[in-house]
Amino acid sequence: MIYLDEFKKFIFSHNLSTGVRLTLGAIIPSLIFQHYGILGEMIAFPLGTLIIGATDNPGPYHRRRNALLVAIGTCFVVACITGFLRHLHFVIFIEIIVFGMLFSLVGVYGNRVNSIGLIALLVFVFNIDDHLSGDMVLRTAAIFAAGGIWYFLLFMILQKLLPYKLIQQLLGESFIELGKLLSIKAGYYFANPDYDGLFNRIVKQQVLLRENHENLREILFKTREIVTESTNKSRILMLMFLDSIDLFERILNSQQNYANLHRAFDHTKVLRLFGTYIIWLAEEIQTIGIAVQSGFASQPRHDLDEAFAKCQKAFERMREYKMTHENMEDFIMLRQILNSLQDVTERIKKMHRATTYDAEVGKGYTLNVQGDNFIPKQEYHPRILLDNLSLKSSHFRHAVRVTLGLLVGYFASLFFELGHGYWILLTIVVILKPAFSITQKRNIHRIGGTLLGVATGFMLLYLVKDSTALFVFMMLAMVTAYSFLKINYFIASTSITLYVILSFNFLNPNHIQTVLEDRVVDTIIGSVIAYVISSYVLPVWEHSQINQYIKEALDANRKYFDLVAGKFAGKELDINEMKVSRKDAIIAMANLSDNFQKMLSEPKRQRLNMQEYHQFVATSHMLTSYIASLSTYAQMLNYSEFSTEFELMIRQIDRQLLAATDIIEGKKNNTFEITRESLPQNQKLIELLAKRKKEIKELGIEKADQSASRKMLSDIKTINGLFELISTITIDEIKILQKIKAANT
Repeated sequence: MIYLDEFKKFIFSHNLSTGVRLTLGAIIPSLIFQHYGILGEMIAFPLGTLIIGATDNPGPYHRRRNALLVAIGTCFVVACITGFLRHLHFVIFIEIIVFGMLFSLVGVYGNRVNSIGLIALLVFVFNIDDHLSGDMVLRTAAIFAAGGIWYFLLFMILQKLLPYKLIQQLLGESFIELGKLLSIKAGYYFANPDYDGLFNRIVKQQVLLRENHENLREILFKTREIVTESTNKSRILMLMFLDSIDLFERILNSQQNYANLHRAFDHTKVLRLFGTYIIWLAEEIQTIGIAVQSGFASQPRHDLDEAFAKCQKAFERMREYKMTHENMEDFIMLRQILNSLQDVTERIKKMHRATTYDAEVGKGYTLNVQGDNFIPKQEYHPRILLDNLSLKSSHFRHAVRVTLGLLVGYFASLFFELGHGYWILLTIVVILKPAFSITQKRNIHRIGGTLLGVATGFMLLYLVKDSTALFVFMMLAMVTAYSFLKINYFIASTSITLYVILSFNFLNPNHIQTVLEDRVVDTIIGSVIAYVISSYVLPVWEHSQINQYIKEALDANRKYFDLVAGKFAGKELDINEMKVSRKDAIIAMANLSDNFQKMLSEPKRQRLNMQEYHQFVATSHMLTSYIASLSTYAQMLNYSEFSTEFELMIRQIDRQLLAATDIIEGKKNNTFEITRESLPQNQKLIELLAKRKKEIKELGIEKADQSASRKMLSDIKTINGLFELISTITIDEIKILQKIKAANT
């Protein structure tokens, strides 16, 4: 790890800018109010800034703007209703049921609306007693809304001054994560690779990239200035994004039979040389990512031309002395890796140039994809909410858990004499999530972070007496809290606890010991309630949903395969449609992987058929990779004379994919016979291969290389091998699904 690079990634990241924006947005008015001695009366203002600002998720300008306005209005109404009726305990129980169900169930409309529902519940919790507003309910609600409006104005000003900053930050993060993915792939080229460990890391990395790409697609294709009123900078940003997607596909389709590679070449240094070069390429991609985030041009770390030439010479030297007609196919596989490395190298050199924002780079740019097909669709029809009013809906079950948790928490706050009982409800709201695995993780992080934050706060108050120093520590804690809120909840929870304690010390230093005690007690009570509720009240275990994700992955891969393979049967390839199918297949694969990763964190009794599901996730990943590899050749080559042979193979594979889908849908079919059918042989390839081996044997490598059939053989052998791999993987998936079906019956 290069620590300077890690520091740069954090400094220029979207997460840090969010933390700084929220902190300054809350601190600046607080200092002004403190100067005039009215901070105690106006404390709802910075609180409104922080809470409303929490709904400002990455996305297109108009969606962020609308979400902030809706959040301000919603929170104002909730604060008024709660404040005016809080002295009637039976009414509060009714409010908990109504607000708990409504604001949890709105998650069916996506993450942005879900975040508005979450902060509406937080506002309800903050106003459930009179600690914030006393008898001046309307005044406090108005001050709270004013804090939200202040954040909205801050957002509008920054958007006007830095219209491309968010795109640059997210695009830079995408390159950084892409570089990490490539560095993981490099592990396959060194001695004794841990195949399972590397695969699990790749799966997690692809899930992160999927989320990042979804955000970027929405922002880029929904931003008018990018799509219709292009400037040089916007053109180049769009160009870099599209290139990063193609680069992701190139890395994805570099899947090889690594066991065979090591069997054939472990005794040489060529694989280690390739692995080292891949690490260099990964470092270059991350360097580009940091440059995109910062807005400065990137500087290459390595001489890629010289390094690639070294790899090429090593391959050619070994090929000259060690290739025979018997191991020729191994060298074809190695040649394909070298070609892939050359392609990635050229793409990286192009992206280095793009970071200069030179007009020549974006010259001739045209958006050759239909943006509407790449934007995540989200409907807001009331029917969607009504359709989820059922125990079959995971969203409805989550809403019931949140509501019940709040009811139990409120009863506990009344039963126990606690000075800050609303912290119990606050803990329940932020911990309870639809997935048990996430709830469990946040629960542990919440308790651990609270204890560490309280201990750190106590030590600071005991050792540091200077108020200016404490104020600096409080600001740093706030920045850290909101920078890590979405990436590391333990650090965020620790920092939130710390800045809450320090802020209470400024407001009311005489009662700080009570605050420390209440923070720990209330958090533990809330965490225990959240754990019990998530474990025993209408839990939604991941194994109950995984079949749907499997079906989506099979359907997406089948559509992707049929579209790409059709080119080899003589059909035209629609590039835009192919890219849409590729996107859908990658998203389906990432969703399935994410579901499986969540299963690993669930109780052992709920982890059913884990070995089989792990095998299916692995084969699904390889299937998408092999189809992506096939798409690369489909875009470059056109060997129509082989279309008859390929068409027979395509039909067989399509039947296999359909059979796998039939199993997951519970349909009866002849899957047993399909698994026993062998893929039709490519007779023309067999003849071409025999001819090439004969040339090498009789003429030698040097003269045989002058044959016109050399490149054709290399291409067709690789394409044919991909069809064979896809068929083998699909049959493996059928057998895995048959095992799962047998275990469940």
